[in-house]
Amino acid sequence: MTELTDLFDISGKAAVVTGGSRGIGRMIAQGLAGLGVRVYITARKAAACDQTAEEITAAGGICVSLPGDLSTEQGCLDLAARVAEREDALHLLVNNAGATWGADLADYPDSAFDKVFAVNVRAIFRLTVALLPQLRKAATPADPARVVNIGSVDGLVTSVTPNYAYGPSKAAVHSLTRKLAMELARDSITVNAIAPGPFESKMMAYVTSDPVARRELERSVPLGRIGEPTDAAGMVAFLASRAGSYVTGAVVSLDGGLAARGHALLDGTI
Repeated sequence: MTELTDLFDISGKAAVVTGGSRGIGRMIAQGLAGLGVRVYITARKAAACDQTAEEITAAGGICVSLPGDLSTEQGCLDLAARVAEREDALHLLVNNAGATWGADLADYPDSAFDKVFAVNVRAIFRLTVALLPQLRKAATPADPARVVNIGSVDGLVTSVTPNYAYGPSKAAVHSLTRKLAMELARDSITVNAIAPGPFESKMMAYVTSDPVARRELERSVPLGRIGEPTDAAGMVAFLASRAGSYVTGAVVSLDGGLAARGHALLDGTI
């Protein structure tokens, strides 16, 4: 029988984290690197991606910057090709890159839906398919390859903010997660989603940077706080480990109880 301590060991594995230069993506990338994973991060802004990779590497991890734009099919194919040049097998793909758009109902443009769904939904599908050869090479029945999609509590409950494309896109991420999980189970690849609540991020900065608004936000969360880096990294590490090898098709709330409460945040979009 595998020792319990071994169940959580993910050292030596290779992972791709999209949107890894900041926010939850950076938290996940930094946490995985700290656990001995070779991490490849991508982001649209090359300078930010490079800087994050350098900082994670300087802290003792292995992190490689592969900047690119995943909003197009070619961008996904290009990233997959660059990963394949470096890794014959890929143990973990974290589809974290995301976009949002806020505007009044009457003014909400079609271009907002195009952008948000291209990044939040289509890119997950295209990149996962493009990296399937490497994921299949890493997969075994006892220790599957893993895909972790970052959804949102806004895909589970109704947001109060005018982000008319964002919540539906994250609900689509959750649905796509279940579909891919059933499709890829035969290949020993698990697919799960995490639905975060409020974390420190650029998307949440207009709330978290204001002390009054932050306190109100924290009061709206049943556990009384916003998420910390170890919350995000720890959940992904669990799903990537042998301990999480029998979990697939799940949407895991990482929201301090917001979804269980059954209604949206008082302020802000996740």
